[in-house]
Amino acid sequence: MKADKFGLHDPQLMKNFSYINGSWHSSESQIAVTNPANGEVIAEVSNASIAETQLAVKAAKYALTMWSAKSANERAGLMKKWFDLMIAHQDDLGLILTLEQGKPLAEAKGEIAYGAAYIEWFAEEGKRVYGDTIPAPSGDKRIIVIKQPVGVVASITPWNFPNAMIARKAAAALAAGCTFVVRPATQTPLSALAMAELAERAGIPAGVFNVVVGDDARGMGKVLTQHPDVSKFTFTGSTAVGQTLISQCATTVKKVSMELGGNAPFIVFDDADIDAAVQGAIVSKYRNAGQTCVCTNRIFVQKDVIDEFTEKFTAAVSALTIGDGLTEGVNIGPMITTEAVDNVDKLVKDSIAAGATLALGGQRDAAGDTFYQPTILTNVSHDMPIANNEIFGPVSPIISFDNEEQVIAMANDTEYGLAAYFYSRDIGRVWRVAEGLEYGIVGINEGAVSNASAPFGGVKQSGSGREGSKYGLDDYLEIKYLCMGGLTK
Repeated sequence: MKADKFGLHDPQLMKNFSYINGSWHSSESQIAVTNPANGEVIAEVSNASIAETQLAVKAAKYALTMWSAKSANERAGLMKKWFDLMIAHQDDLGLILTLEQGKPLAEAKGEIAYGAAYIEWFAEEGKRVYGDTIPAPSGDKRIIVIKQPVGVVASITPWNFPNAMIARKAAAALAAGCTFVVRPATQTPLSALAMAELAERAGIPAGVFNVVVGDDARGMGKVLTQHPDVSKFTFTGSTAVGQTLISQCATTVKKVSMELGGNAPFIVFDDADIDAAVQGAIVSKYRNAGQTCVCTNRIFVQKDVIDEFTEKFTAAVSALTIGDGLTEGVNIGPMITTEAVDNVDKLVKDSIAAGATLALGGQRDAAGDTFYQPTILTNVSHDMPIANNEIFGPVSPIISFDNEEQVIAMANDTEYGLAAYFYSRDIGRVWRVAEGLEYGIVGINEGAVSNASAPFGGVKQSGSGREGSKYGLDDYLEIKYLCMGGLTK
């Protein structure tokens, strides 16, 4: 299919080949990329293999010496051109993203701006990779600490944020002086390939940014996690897959950063601004049809305000519009596959069978097989399936609690620790709860917490390392200690 069929201003952004060492690589085998809203085939993308993955690593290794030798200012200049191009093509990039992933177009354009912000942020932050001098134990020595790029970085990224998840990893890597190889999700490779096209236009040298698209997840994953020329591996996805990838990285003792699953609590205390809490819960829960790792998963409401919150929240959710992401006014697009819908529907039905009450939704929507109605369950207990599994869909279970100590214990009673949210106007409670929650990210009276200047990442089985902020750059650097002796006269 021709790209301009979809109304792109720049049809050249719709690529269907892997991008390796500055060239587009075709193959006989193809992967069909479909629109989850209607099943229409958007594009046929060349299906790369282990061989192309190895070639990409080789290219990144070869380019590393040249790229790391550039000054931080030179790298920043090229990255800023990349940022400018992404912003200039925001409409087209958003359209491509909605076509392959399904989220509403306005939300998709927002993701493009969000992803580009990481490129802009790290372009500047790369200029501030500072070292140290340390007082030496004797006068004839000097102790110096410098930071250097870790080397070739390999990555596997998910389908739910096909632009931003790549941008915030690649931006930090390139700013630090590393080169980069990414295998994007096969459901959503077009956004990654469009990024590669713009990187090339920006003047990013061949081999610095490589995109390999292929459906041999196991084989390609082993190359990226076990190749001796890869120094760091970074992954965003499920905890189960992350555990496997970490074990594979152990064979060559790679540096790893993992952004894995979540089970985010959203806590509403009796002193909260209920209207603000309702809006925060809408933003946190129903963005991208609930398919984000930091989405609210369990809503805890103190018993004295649970009726008020539930009434207002139900009214707000009822007003959401579900449909094709390209339709104006749509708030919730399709889920990524019919299997994803099946998984969410099973969680809802199992929880109802266990005693939960269906207050809203609870079934597939008439819009199509991949659409699930915005759903609210009440009378949910902490031990129900809906409260103990990552939902990854537009379902809100509401759980009552009595006091602060109880809800902190329930919120922490999970293997996950990525994001948490709570609403309160008591300053003492704000500090107690914020410090008591075992999560890497805590939103206080705020449902949207992620931005380029803030560290993003979790604790426990939600992962390790941070993305974004000055801390995110450290994951792509190695510390080298220099001891200079013989300095006496």
